[in-house]
Amino acid sequence: MATATHDARAVEKLGELIRDIQIAMLTTVGADGILHSRPMATQKTKFDGDLWFFTAASSLKVDELHEHRQVNLNYADPKGNRYVSVSGTASVFRDRAKAEELWNPIYKAWFPKGLDDPELMLLRVAVDEAEYWDAPSSKMVQIVGFVKALVTGKQYEPGDHGHVKM
Repeated sequence: MATATHDARAVEKLGELIRDIQIAMLTTVGADGILHSRPMATQKTKFDGDLWFFTAASSLKVDELHEHRQVNLNYADPKGNRYVSVSGTASVFRDRAKAEELWNPIYKAWFPKGLDDPELMLLRVAVDEAEYWDAPSSKMVQIVGFVKALVTGKQYEPGDHGHVKM
């Protein structure tokens, strides 16, 4: 059963759930109302309610974000049975100091001129709310829970499910 919460512990849990999931699927709304999703690398920084990404100034998502700032990010770790859906408000801008803080030389593959690349922009998603599913990763624990549900006639509860409002 999902519970909505506002406490700092829940925000910390959300940060822990997404910390080791490198790629998120970012969904934006096109001018035609069609949803578009693409993989994005979440920048490694302490989660404080904002998620950070690098993007190219000429990308379609930048145009879409000028029209519709509401986005969704989906994180999935099937091996660890962790899934997170994040809704937020996106903004795209240039900030040299923040870009330096987040920069990793591997990004030169996308931005050959590094931090001086004219295409380099930051995309920040201010998280409005998130929903998560965190199940035990042990197959034995899952099987025991499933069998228990069958024997007792109670609904199978695969793990922790919560809702965080920022």
